[in-house]
Amino acid sequence: MKLLTVDTIEQAKEKLLTHVKSWQLKTETLSLCETQGRILAEDIFSSCNIPPFHRSTVDGYAVAASDTAGAGETVPVYLKKTGSVIMGQQCAASLSIRCGECVYVPTGGMMPAGADAVVMIEYTEDAGGIIAVYEAVSPGTGTIEAGEDFLEGKLLLKKGSRIRPQEIGALCAAGITSITVYVPLAVSIISAGDELTVPENNPAPGEIRDINSNTLKALAEKYGYFVISTQMLNDDEMRLEAAVKNVMVSADIVIVSGGSSQGEKDNTALIMSRVSKPGVFTHGLAVKPGKPTILGWDEETKTLLAGLPGHPVSAVMIFELLFGAFFAEEVYQISNSSFSISHSLQAKISCNVPGSPGRAVCLPVALSLDNGTYTANPVFGKAGMISVLTRADGYLIIDMNKEGLKKDEIVLVHLFKGI
Repeated sequence: MKLLTVDTIEQAKEKLLTHVKSWQLKTETLSLCETQGRILAEDIFSSCNIPPFHRSTVDGYAVAASDTAGAGETVPVYLKKTGSVIMGQQCAASLSIRCGECVYVPTGGMMPAGADAVVMIEYTEDAGGIIAVYEAVSPGTGTIEAGEDFLEGKLLLKKGSRIRPQEIGALCAAGITSITVYVPLAVSIISAGDELTVPENNPAPGEIRDINSNTLKALAEKYGYFVISTQMLNDDEMRLEAAVKNVMVSADIVIVSGGSSQGEKDNTALIMSRVSKPGVFTHGLAVKPGKPTILGWDEETKTLLAGLPGHPVSAVMIFELLFGAFFAEEVYQISNSSFSISHSLQAKISCNVPGSPGRAVCLPVALSLDNGTYTANPVFGKAGMISVLTRADGYLIIDMNKEGLKKDEIVLVHLFKGI
């Protein structure tokens, strides 16, 4: 039997990046409502002050802060109410206060001239137009200045920012309704195996439901990829080769799950070598689980080929390691974009865990929080058990040169979450 010549995780990552540096990321301009989760392809500057005017952030009375000096629960200051601000109307622009006066202003209302603070209504009492103030305030209390959030002409969002609901809100505030974003990398997924049947079927004896197609699709979409197709095929070498060649035309990354090891029908590496040039550059990773991983490159179509193990846990962990946060961040940096979706935290390991000499160990863990400290609890299970991942919050990596982890040792946990 031919033995695999393995790469370390870092060696495989370096090889991946060497090839994908030739990618030219495309952009498109979309309506703001279509950009959730996309990556901004340009710097955006504010075309106006946000907020556009000096406004209140609480319900209360606009005052000159100096008029409230000495006010307290037992000794109030008395101010004359001279008017009220009406939301959404310009009447506030004509209002002003002088020494000893105040104006009622609702949350978000425009501040009258002469006022530099707002006393919350809970700390006042209206005695027939004379307002008793029971709290001293300083200038700026309960208010936000024009442009305090964003100044006109200043950077609003940086190229490479992921568009989340809060970014959409900021863009709306600036009156921006369409933006230019990167077109997601296109991924095609093929799940191979004679034993596979679709999830809606009742498996016949010897069959199992296909887990990897939908699992890898969801995982890819979590990281911002666009999945153009998923297929489930049996281990027919010619059909599998035809399928890979067909999707290479439109996909940036082709993932074949299954057939990556050294069994009788494990033909993925052979197929990838035939359909691509220069072809396979990695067959085997020094990692557990996921050793029989295949990576290849086709220069003509600029397509990255990946053969992942058929076991769901192995397939998911290898995708996380090679095509998750690390890969997404590096690809966008090719286009000079500062982009980060890494989610990790420190925790103490709950028990002793052995390493695997010569191989890094990728260990799923469940997190618990006690008095502000996270504990990482290993989630063990046999190969192929998808429940291992459903019980895990993330994973840690035990270095290939490390004998293992000792109870209460601090570890870095990479979280299974999107952004």
